Amino acid sequence: MKITAARVIVCSPGRNFVTLKIETDQGVTGIGDATLNGRELSVVSYLEDHVIPCLMGRDPQQIEDIWQYLYKGAYWRRGPVTMSAIAAVDTALWDIKAKMANMPLYQLLGGRSRTGVMVYGHANGRDTAETVDEVLRHKEEGYLAIRAQSGVPGLNKVYGVSGHHGASRMYEPADGNLPSEHDWSTEKYLRHTPGLFEAVREAVGPDVHLLHDVHHRLTPIEAGQLGKALEPVRMFWMEDPTPAENQDAFQWIRHHTTTPIAVGEIFNSIWDCKTLIEKQLIDYIRTTVVHAGGITHLRRIADLASLYQVRTGCHGATDLSPVCMGAALHFDTWVPNFGVQEFMPHSEEMLSVFPHDYRFERGMMYCGESPGHGVDIDEKLAAKYPYQRAYLPVNRLQHDGTLWNW
Repeated sequence: MKITAARVIVCSPGRNFVTLKIETDQGVTGIGDATLNGRELSVVSYLEDHVIPCLMGRDPQQIEDIWQYLYKGAYWRRGPVTMSAIAAVDTALWDIKAKMANMPLYQLLGGRSRTGVMVYGHANGRDTAETVDEVLRHKEEGYLAIRAQSGVPGLNKVYGVSGHHGASRMYEPADGNLPSEHDWSTEKYLRHTPGLFEAVREAVGPDVHLLHDVHHRLTPIEAGQLGKALEPVRMFWMEDPTPAENQDAFQWIRHHTTTPIAVGEIFNSIWDCKTLIEKQLIDYIRTTVVHAGGITHLRRIADLASLYQVRTGCHGATDLSPVCMGAALHFDTWVPNFGVQEFMPHSEEMLSVFPHDYRFERGMMYCGESPGHGVDIDEKLAAKYPYQRAYLPVNRLQHDGTLWNW
């Protein structure tokens, strides 16, 4: 069996997605997500100019060898562009292998560890009252775990919160503009957030899991202060409390709070989280199939995490395509140390481009039983949605304009 062709498909049905399709001489094809939000075309170039020529004529069944070839053989290792490209190849090859075996991907990985995958939804509001209403709406929809984000008095824009009601499920649109700029005040945020979650917990009761994304905004000691203040609410997790380049910094958060910590959606390899896991400085690792080198490498991260009772909590916003969600759900169904899966629903426009067999039911998601990872791409429909340049925002401190972490 040989790889005979591979091509990159770029489309923007509401936001940009990059998909790699690999073809074989036996007519079996596989697809993988290669989307890197805000830097999509860099991955396209890496795949088309460097990776795809190296795949021609190779046996697609040799997933491990191809992964090592693309990682070690390039000499320049890691990084979001490289690992997203490797992930696309890896996911497509697992899709092909599972189709060749005529079984859903989770069976090829080792079978089920659970009947379904608990997911958390996004409840976002312009103020505390609106956020509480959104949390209650998600509870009515059956969500067992809910992430709450709120506008902060005195700040014009806050991460995760739409400028108008009813549009909170989409982030930055693919509109071709340069990065928007948000303002930030740690002092105002820290004053507001504990009260937000007191109100949410009182409204929703004790049984719903509550999550919150700090989005890298705090120093370690500030994160410790927030975690301490949130302890009475019994959070499921506090996500990305501080930038994680310095992994040892998380020990200072641990010294000050027992609120569980989740981190890793921007991680690219096991080395990004090695210290965090081995020193048990986090409780959930949020690396994704597409940004952490595919299923092959994500399995290694999960296996390391399991030794230290760290569970998975894969990123699942709409900056990942339905291809990544399909692969993630098969991974979640198999992985023994699963925690939760983020679920930000794609629009109908997006889903029409990517036919899929996974489904959501009352707070749980279920991967399908078709061979492979269960997601395909309608190339003719995708061609109707050409790429549009788009960026994530940047953040500046409100009082003096210093660039801050978004």
